[in-house]
Amino acid sequence: MENIHDYLQTIDFVIVAVYLVVLIGIGYWVSFVKKRENQEGENLFLAGRSLKWYSIGLTMWGTNVGPSMLIASASIGYTTGVVAGNFGWYAFPFIFLLAVVFAPRYLKADIQTLPEFMGKRFGHSTRNILAWYTTITILVSWLSLTLFAGGILVGQILNMPLWSSVIVLVLIAAFFTIAGGLEAIAYTNVFQMILLIVVSGALTVVGVMKAGGPMEVFEGAPASYWNLLLPMDDPNYPWLAIALGYPVMGVWFWCTDQSMVQSVLGAKTLKQGQMGANLTGWLKIFDVALFIIPGIVCFILFPDLDNPDEAYMTMVTRLFPAGMTGLVMAVLIAALVSTIDSALNSLSTVFTMDIYVKKYKPEATQKDIIKIGRIVTIVGASTAIVMTLAIDSIKGLNLFDVFQAVLGFIAPPMSVVFLTGVLWKKMTTKAANFILAGGTLISVGTGICYLWIWPAAEYPFWPHFLLLSFYIFVVLMILAWIISSFDKEGQKEERDFDMSGITKPDRQVWVLWVALIIVMVGLYILFNGH
Repeated sequence: MENIHDYLQTIDFVIVAVYLVVLIGIGYWVSFVKKRENQEGENLFLAGRSLKWYSIGLTMWGTNVGPSMLIASASIGYTTGVVAGNFGWYAFPFIFLLAVVFAPRYLKADIQTLPEFMGKRFGHSTRNILAWYTTITILVSWLSLTLFAGGILVGQILNMPLWSSVIVLVLIAAFFTIAGGLEAIAYTNVFQMILLIVVSGALTVVGVMKAGGPMEVFEGAPASYWNLLLPMDDPNYPWLAIALGYPVMGVWFWCTDQSMVQSVLGAKTLKQGQMGANLTGWLKIFDVALFIIPGIVCFILFPDLDNPDEAYMTMVTRLFPAGMTGLVMAVLIAALVSTIDSALNSLSTVFTMDIYVKKYKPEATQKDIIKIGRIVTIVGASTAIVMTLAIDSIKGLNLFDVFQAVLGFIAPPMSVVFLTGVLWKKMTTKAANFILAGGTLISVGTGICYLWIWPAAEYPFWPHFLLLSFYIFVVLMILAWIISSFDKEGQKEERDFDMSGITKPDRQVWVLWVALIIVMVGLYILFNGH
């Protein structure tokens, strides 16, 4: 097969350049021309708590729509079908949990970061541990892995080496984060996410029609390609692994991860945040059509593809005319920038507010806060580039599985601490700190053994990584209960943490969520009868 770059024409690169200039222009308008009431740190980090539901929903979805969606989802669609759709569709219970359980408590606590919330619940020691934990998590799981996958994609379409592709992505993303913070990100996300929906939807439609229509696509792929839940003997994604393992990841990712929750923290009102989360749930339905179906269609049209990771761009370059291909390329790059700039902004927020100000310089002025936030952005981006090049030296790992496995081994400690911290009044500081510190060593240590020291591909004694994540979660939950039960002094500690009188969702919010739940249950029934 010819190189994907060989199918591109000059007009495609012109459109990419024009698009990026327009994007930077929007960022400039938001950051410098649009009049702001002030330049306080809260404005930089939480957009002055002014975000509306549509901006929140698109920002959350845009942050989630990263390279794993663009490359790995089409690739796994090419090889296994819609089973990877679980990582999009199975998210709705946990986005719902964010909206009705966590968001009311977060906004009532009037916090800028999630470590700050845990600090109010358990004390300064927990906040300090969680701040460092969150900083490292963002750096590894969001920035480094995203830059690695993004570098592969950009290198694939622009014929650039990984290091230069990564630097280009970081420079564009850093502009938005340094110049305008979350407000610039939110404004540009609305613009680029609409384009992403349009061009990816067009790719799906054109591909399906090229294959002969929906029925031809349905009949042309193996029957197993249309099942979300696969048998227990499936080597890739048995249904029990997804059913038990994904919730651990789902609680962490959708309810406790700073990068995902930050736009809800910036909501104008609780209702706007809850409706924004609901919009994200509806947008997640498109994940299968926009990212997995193109892979299945590619399997039908181009069954002899050498590298499944090229499925998405193969469809783009073979089915779209010159110019349209350039637009798709530009929007894909923008989706990468969306994930990267949101992560950079979250990294800056957590380090500045929870480590620098809280621990080292409580008397810092707003000018100091903004300055250190921008320095952290630059240092974080530079560190992520180095880590990305290190990841590039690791060969032979499936990109989709690497993403999910890393998240699976990061998730258990955070899921345990936040669930117990919010839902169980007897959870103590000593237990929370042990789970965050000792539990992380257990979970991440297991992940390192699973992925590198005794890789599962060579040592078949390992269970599926999602089941491992679930087992670790259960062990940590038991340890949290034991430590809290024996920590009588800790149970007597009083904190300034009153969560009584939580605002309940109003009728409109409930109607939207009930409608989404009905649709999602229907989709699971539809895609499990083959």
